[in-house]
Amino acid sequence: MSRPIARISSHTRRVSRRWLVLALLFAGATTSAQAATNTLTAVDAAATSTSQVTIRLTMAESAPIPSVFTVNEPARLSIDLPDTELDVQKRYQRIEEGAVQAIALAAGENRTRVVIELTTMTDYTVNRDGNTILIGIGGEAAPQVTRASVRPQTAPQPITERDYQTQAASIRGPQVRDIDFRRGEDGAGRIEIALDGVNGAVDVSERGGQVIANMPGVTLPNALERRLDVLDFATPVKTIDAMSRDGGTRIVITPVSGADFEQIAYQTGDRFYIELQPLNASEQAEREAEEPQYTGQRISLSFQNIDVRAVLQIVADVADVNMVVSDSVSGNIALRLEDVPWDQALDIILQSKGLGMRRENNVITVAPLAEIAAREQAELAAQQATTNLAPLRSEIIQINYARAGELAALLRSTTGELSLLSERGQVTVDERTNSLLINETRDKLEEIRSVINRLDIPVRQVLIESRIVVANREFSRNLGVSSSATDNAAFESPTDGNYLADTGYTVNLPVTNPAGTITTSIVGDTFNLDLALSALESENRGEIISAPRVITGNAKEAKIEQGVEIPYLEAASSGAATVEFKEAVLGLTVTPQITPDERVIMDLFVTQDTQGDTISVQGGGSVPSINTRSLSTQVLVDNGDTVVLGGIYEQENRDVADRIPLLSEIPLVGSLFRRTQRQRDKRELLLFVTPKILRDQLKLDN
Repeated sequence: MSRPIARISSHTRRVSRRWLVLALLFAGATTSAQAATNTLTAVDAAATSTSQVTIRLTMAESAPIPSVFTVNEPARLSIDLPDTELDVQKRYQRIEEGAVQAIALAAGENRTRVVIELTTMTDYTVNRDGNTILIGIGGEAAPQVTRASVRPQTAPQPITERDYQTQAASIRGPQVRDIDFRRGEDGAGRIEIALDGVNGAVDVSERGGQVIANMPGVTLPNALERRLDVLDFATPVKTIDAMSRDGGTRIVITPVSGADFEQIAYQTGDRFYIELQPLNASEQAEREAEEPQYTGQRISLSFQNIDVRAVLQIVADVADVNMVVSDSVSGNIALRLEDVPWDQALDIILQSKGLGMRRENNVITVAPLAEIAAREQAELAAQQATTNLAPLRSEIIQINYARAGELAALLRSTTGELSLLSERGQVTVDERTNSLLINETRDKLEEIRSVINRLDIPVRQVLIESRIVVANREFSRNLGVSSSATDNAAFESPTDGNYLADTGYTVNLPVTNPAGTITTSIVGDTFNLDLALSALESENRGEIISAPRVITGNAKEAKIEQGVEIPYLEAASSGAATVEFKEAVLGLTVTPQITPDERVIMDLFVTQDTQGDTISVQGGGSVPSINTRSLSTQVLVDNGDTVVLGGIYEQENRDVADRIPLLSEIPLVGSLFRRTQRQRDKRELLLFVTPKILRDQLKLDN
């Protein structure tokens, strides 16, 4: 898995990261021109005591005379076996017994090396016994093996291909094996550097608009010392120059002129990657907003153990600003800054010494952060005391559009530091003139007046046009209003019908219970709707029985009702009867809310009440029952769109007689000259609701 090492954008300061590659050293060993005559076949380790570990090397033939050398940092014990091949599958084993951490095996140039990794250098012995070599780590006496092998505490880790390449390259030294360039899917330019035997640092930085990678001590083959022109790949990278510099390798990446990019450097195995990812305008603006913007004159500072007050004086002289330094600022500082803006240098100095600054015009005050906080707290307390002692003034503020009582409640509702009224302030409402009488200090009066000016503005208004239409079922089907409210809107019918989920929108579905459902639908083209309603009346398929209109404010309720009051006699306890009334109306309640994108959210509540059966009551008399249906929903429509509410049906039954005068009245045979038939007409009551946002200059025509 790759791990990001450094992230540098095209406008950020230089960043360097170091990455390390594990290598097994092959230093001080001589090569042999003869073919290997022996083979290392097994390596076993066993703990002979709490502090002593025995390692057994098993050879195919008689064990050769080993060469032994040590490295103190890190602690390593290396045994070279001349003229020996390596025939061990597991070439890296974790031991973690006593002072032994692990055993690594490597072969090359007709010899095999066994590297024992130690926690610290300790006593050791190396003895030959036939075809075995016994290595004792720790303890005072020669090791005595008590068992053939011991299972490692953790699973052995096989040596990787990267380690083999490092071992083979250790003789000729670290070097660059290859340099390649690829284009990423997101348009990023990726430079891939293949390395062999690198045991140093890779420093990545940005200088002069170029990204530079320095690899000290790494050899660059002559074949790779060249320039790659990658402009045709359409990435932020223009050219890549690889060159040998100061006993190492330098890779210079030149971006396309004017390109905004972000740099990522990371390592995966024996390969080092540098990516330049393009940034769009929004990403670049976001990064620039997150980072401090320094625009001061560039300066260079290099001091060892200099008084911090002297450094501040130097910065003030360069910036040509007035600076006041608190007496509590003291101590020395060591710094080296090269070609940085003076305001950035000042921030670095202040942060390193726990200081802060406050700037007023051309004067900068520098003091410890705690001192600045205490000073500001004291200033706030003094300001509060001044407010408490300031004289009170009375002022009458005329409210034009809002209700004075509502604004007064708002002024009194805030408390604490956010309160608009001080502890001594008072506000009184004059309902007759819709004014506020405020008794406050001068500063508080200005603050309250500013708040009222922002709140006392005209409320936008909405014209609610509604049309109540009675039409046959064919017209409603052609209009697109379904007879079923399933999955449309929430409504309730105490007498009969269905309870449905509220979604606010409508689709055409099959009839489920035509007698007890109310549906909603949205019609976008109001002009075509008006034509359809005109054709409805001209073709005698229905009629518009009412078209009420009402204007209401934003988020204010509007109510429209049409129906009858049913009279009935109600007996009193004295025996007298009084006439009472019950309403059976079609009611519409609308609460519009104007959205910022000039659309309208409507809370709709529709009721349809009809006269039911007459119920007899005790003591004589009867009371009519009321059948009710209601719908409650919320819809979002564009300005001028129409919401259609349907599903309310009226059934009309009538007998129609056709006859021939005189002949139809002849006894016995008159029935031959007349005909009687029963007609049933089922018509649907449709309610159209259209919200229109009124402009300031718009007036409602009569």
